[in-house]
Amino acid sequence: MTTYKEAGVDVEAGDAAVDRIRPLVRDTHTPGVLADIGSFGSFFELDLEGLDRPVLVSSVDGVGTKVKVARRMGRYETIGQDLVNHCVNDIAVCGARPLYFLDYVGVGDLDPDVAEAFVRGFATACKENGCALVGGEMAEMPDVYGDDNFDLVGAITGVVDKEQILDGAAVAPGDVLLGVPSTGIHTNGYTLARSVLLDRYSVDDRPAALDGETVGEALLRVHRSYLATIRALIENSLVHGCAHITGGGLPGNLRRILPDGCAAEVDYAAWERPPVFDLIQREGTVPEDDMRRTFNLGIGLVAAVSPQQAEVARRVCREQGDEVIEIGRVVSTDASAAPSPDAG
Repeated sequence: MTTYKEAGVDVEAGDAAVDRIRPLVRDTHTPGVLADIGSFGSFFELDLEGLDRPVLVSSVDGVGTKVKVARRMGRYETIGQDLVNHCVNDIAVCGARPLYFLDYVGVGDLDPDVAEAFVRGFATACKENGCALVGGEMAEMPDVYGDDNFDLVGAITGVVDKEQILDGAAVAPGDVLLGVPSTGIHTNGYTLARSVLLDRYSVDDRPAALDGETVGEALLRVHRSYLATIRALIENSLVHGCAHITGGGLPGNLRRILPDGCAAEVDYAAWERPPVFDLIQREGTVPEDDMRRTFNLGIGLVAAVSPQQAEVARRVCREQGDEVIEIGRVVSTDASAAPSPDAG
């Protein structure tokens, strides 16, 4: 006779994990949440006050191979914050306020301590973003993930008034591109970053280039939320379009908010890159084009604003704790045919 546990799935560990995460999840609940953890579905009552034509905005994403860094370091809470903040940013740049978040955790061997750490990270970021953690799924699949591997995926839903959707349609030639600093690599490009750094260093090494930080600490820095800054720009009617700089870097993500006939001219010398990017490029002899297409290079959010409102936008961002940098401009397609040497 073979039991489910002997086959590789520990139901009791799963139950123990749920018992431990229940108070963490409840602590994120907002007035719209109608069902407790453990129901077959999550229920959320929409408050549509102040919205003339409410539109739901949804997104789903993961944290990629950053999970391998977390596993190597044995630190699991921050990876949950990464996931929530990434998803929040993706809908925030569309003009949406986050309402609720759901997670999927796939593991090879379910450890209640690790599961609790994941959910603690989800809950921390959800509370910081005013977003309810309404449910999720933990799947123990040793045949898929092996004993030590895991994966995290999150889905988020938010709401925006149709008249306030940010889709880049208002972006025009002459707009100033204001860059908001990232906290590091965020959650994209880790296959390249790990290939370069973890083949040469251990996670505990402190290369001089990292100014006292370990390699692991630099790689595991939390992917920050830009929600407060984006909301402030929207509420002051200052922004024509916003781009969350994820996979594809500045070129790939700015392209997503540019109307036909427009291009982004980026001055890559306008800001100082966090040292981890210089270390990756130097140690791996990574071509500059690859760096630009793979990483955010220190700019995690870009807002396109009119030149007349650029200074006001700077002040508003500063009030949210962000010192923004003018990194370029929107140009017409004709003007971009012969870009300056620093253009991206």
